Amino acid sequence: MLVSIVIRTLNEERFLGDLLKQITKQRKDNFSVEVVVVDSGSEDDTINIAKSFNTKITHIQKNDFTFGRSLNIGSSVAQGEILIYVSGHCIPRDENWIINLISPIREGIAGYTYGGQLGVEQTKFSEKQIFRKYYPEKSEESQKGYFCNNANSALKKEVWSNFKFDENLTGLEDMELAKRFTEEGGKILYVSEASVFHIHNESYTQIRRRFEREAIALKFIMPEINVTLSDMVRYIISSIIYDIKTAVIEKIIFKEVISIFKYRISQYYGTYVGNRSLRELSREKKEKFFYPSNKI
Repeated sequence: MLVSIVIRTLNEERFLGDLLKQITKQRKDNFSVEVVVVDSGSEDDTINIAKSFNTKITHIQKNDFTFGRSLNIGSSVAQGEILIYVSGHCIPRDENWIINLISPIREGIAGYTYGGQLGVEQTKFSEKQIFRKYYPEKSEESQKGYFCNNANSALKKEVWSNFKFDENLTGLEDMELAKRFTEEGGKILYVSEASVFHIHNESYTQIRRRFEREAIALKFIMPEINVTLSDMVRYIISSIIYDIKTAVIEKIIFKEVISIFKYRISQYYGTYVGNRSLRELSREKKEKFFYPSNKI
């Protein structure tokens, strides 16, 4: 069996080499691996690094780029029965990453899986809290809903062929496909053991823009969502309090307090701006999605 790893890249020279090295170290159990890089115009050493690891390289013009379109291009080039999607700035935690991530698909338990995400030393404190919320230490035997994340995921090639990613969304193409897939009876599974270190090195402006575009996409996936101005203020305050309490317990509050304020304001202001609409969402669903300590 062939497993294809699809990596979207744009100026990923800093961590791409480490990712590709870890891929070469992965344990294999009756399967082989190919790597497909979908580059959207890198101007650094990304392409040379990819070539040095004998990857398949395909391109998408910056003007044509969307998250869904780039993955559809990479998936169409890939020859594997199972597709793995991983960000160019994610690094597998250990040599069992592939085996763990694809195991539920090989066993017929699920058609779409996603693995854990971990921060590193330079990861902003509040980002680590988000990772803890959405990627707990323990896997679930079954999952309700359609949350998943293509920074670290695996999808049966047949499922991709039948559904394909929406090429018009500004993000969350993973959740949109997953929603359609589960509505047709498909299964998604979270695999905590298949973890990667997800290294975001964004400015607070970039953080705001990321959450803004994801909120825009979320309106199409969950049209009932409406984040009001009062919601934004409440989420900022509650998330800052939650983060501060956690930082106090971890004895790093003086180091992280400014970062906590900046991150959570950027996050929820971006969410508010991207979400501006008159649609309504039940309080319970809204709290579940946005509140910092609630389980998904």
